[in-house]
Amino acid sequence: MKKTVLFLCTHNAARSQIAEGLLRNIYGDRYEVNSAGLLPTSVHPFAITVMKEIGIDISVHRSKSMEEFREKNFDYVVTVCDNAKEGCPFFPGKKIIHKGFTDPLDIDDFRRVRDDIKQWITDIFRNNPEKTKFKINI
Repeated sequence: MKKTVLFLCTHNAARSQIAEGLLRNIYGDRYEVNSAGLLPTSVHPFAITVMKEIGIDISVHRSKSMEEFREKNFDYVVTVCDNAKEGCPFFPGKKIIHKGFTDPLDIDDFRRVRDDIKQWITDIFRNNPEKTKFKINI
C-alpha cells in the first residue's frame, strides 16, 4: 500500500506544486501525493515551465486549499516554507516534516529551487522518511 504525502506551502503556487510533481514522478510507485496552500492562488507559470524542462507536466495542477484535505489521513504532511510551518494546522496522528525552501520569486530562480527540492525528495523519500537524519514532528 502506498504511503500518502501532503506538501503544504503558503500559496500552493510553486514549491509545493514542484514537490508534488517531483515525488509523483520519482517515487509515484510508493507514494500517493497531493499539495495544498494556506492561502491558495494559482500555479505559477514559471513552476510549470521549469518542470516541463525536466519532462514533468504540472500544467494540469491547480492550487488547492489545505481545507480540502483536513479530513484525509496522510502518512506525512510536509511543510516546504516557513509560513506554512507556522500556519500548519494540527493534523492528528500525522507525521509532520519541515524543510524550508527559498521562495523562487524572492531569488528569481525557479530552476535552483526545483533542483534543491528534487535533491531533497530523492534523499528523503528513497527510503522511509522516518529513517532519515531529518527531524520529524515539529
